[in-house]
Amino acid sequence: MPVTQPAHPGQHRPQPQPHVIVVLTDQQRWDTTGAHGNPVGVTPEFDRLAREGTLVEQAITPNPVCAPARAALQTGRFPTATGVFRNGLPLRAEVPTLAGAFAAAGYVTGYIGKWHLAGEEHPDGPVPAERRGGYRHWLASDRLEFTSDAYRTVVYDERGEPVRLPGYRSDALIDAAIRFVADHHERPFLLFLSLLEPHHQNATDDYPAPEGYRERFEGRWLPPDLAALGPGAAQGGAHRHLGGYLGQIKRVDEGVGRLRDTLRSLGIEDDTVLAWTADHGSHFRTRNGEYKRSAHEASVRVPFVLTGPGFRGGGRIRRPVSTVDLMPTLLDAAGLKVPDGVHGRSLRPLVGGGDEPDRPASVFTQISEDVIGRAVRTDRWKYVVTAPPGSDAWHEQAADRYRETELYDLRSDPYELENLAGLTSHRHVADGLRDALLAWLREVEGAAAIVEEAAPRTLGQRSPDAFPADRVPWHGVRFGHA
Repeated sequence: MPVTQPAHPGQHRPQPQPHVIVVLTDQQRWDTTGAHGNPVGVTPEFDRLAREGTLVEQAITPNPVCAPARAALQTGRFPTATGVFRNGLPLRAEVPTLAGAFAAAGYVTGYIGKWHLAGEEHPDGPVPAERRGGYRHWLASDRLEFTSDAYRTVVYDERGEPVRLPGYRSDALIDAAIRFVADHHERPFLLFLSLLEPHHQNATDDYPAPEGYRERFEGRWLPPDLAALGPGAAQGGAHRHLGGYLGQIKRVDEGVGRLRDTLRSLGIEDDTVLAWTADHGSHFRTRNGEYKRSAHEASVRVPFVLTGPGFRGGGRIRRPVSTVDLMPTLLDAAGLKVPDGVHGRSLRPLVGGGDEPDRPASVFTQISEDVIGRAVRTDRWKYVVTAPPGSDAWHEQAADRYRETELYDLRSDPYELENLAGLTSHRHVADGLRDALLAWLREVEGAAAIVEEAAPRTLGQRSPDAFPADRVPWHGVRFGHA
């Protein structure tokens, strides 16, 4: 029998708790979607979700690195509170999780795809039961990019046994998701579908789209920020990769359409909350030596849409929010209690044009691995600080001292080309954003860090503290590029 929510005054009967599906893509920029203005028609299904449901216009990841972002999505906590501040670290078993909360409420819980939270002492594929974040049904690899390629998908079941799934990789995982839904739809379920696409294939540094899909999108679109940065070796890499990158997203979008067809055919579409987001974006090696790990929009801003009960017809949430809000939002939608200590806040008060006056105007992001960095983003401004050179970003999750390195006016400079850090004309803006950052540090990290002002300069003079554009992560490709 379905689990039901308690009746509220005026209700004639209890409402069944919804099924919940999360679709997570890997390294997908927000501007790949038509709902965000992409002109080439890659995401008709995402765009349909945005029209029918609720589109989060400015969704920001809590950390533009794979494992930290994923830990935050599972727990509603920023990475430094989960124990996963960089790749290769396990999600601590004592941290309450999305799956744990839903399982306690009687939900069937399932996880399919890439996990990346088992810790580097474990093999790439199998994940011990105690490291699965509370999910019971399991068909996943810890680092799917190392146990699969485009047409050879190997995941592991609840017993840790390898399972070879046929078909193109995202199709194979979505087919498994369809089987899960068909098998469990008579009870409330939580399904977390974690795809690798459109992440690059590490061993080849390529974006292997299905046959014929790369060709459909080659040369058709260049992200405006990359175009604005001008010609160069990095842009050449983006031109080379974008056809495959967009082709991967196109196939994922088609697969999500098939998954929604399944919900319709089983008669549960109206009873299913579906959320689609990404762990982080990609700047295609334009801002540093790899694909992400910077506070730039291309790295931290992601697509995010919700539909189903509580979100259908919700319009647009226009203010910036964090994807750390996903976990409490889904619990709220199911009428479940949000665990103590969660940093995120439910987005439901913002649906349909609603407001939440006490919600912070800024969004907080932690940067890790290459540098120890922190950032806040408002509707207009981006403010970034980093720990001094020589800080051990691989072993230390935070610093007690930072220095201002970047300030961007996103209204007049949406592609973040003019770093305003250190300009006396913007000192008052930086001071206000520094106060907001310090408040986030106190709330999230319990830290009373010192933030030094950027060296004063005049317009046109490069900031000596700016994040170096050519820095390459020192810790290597295995975890760093995941």
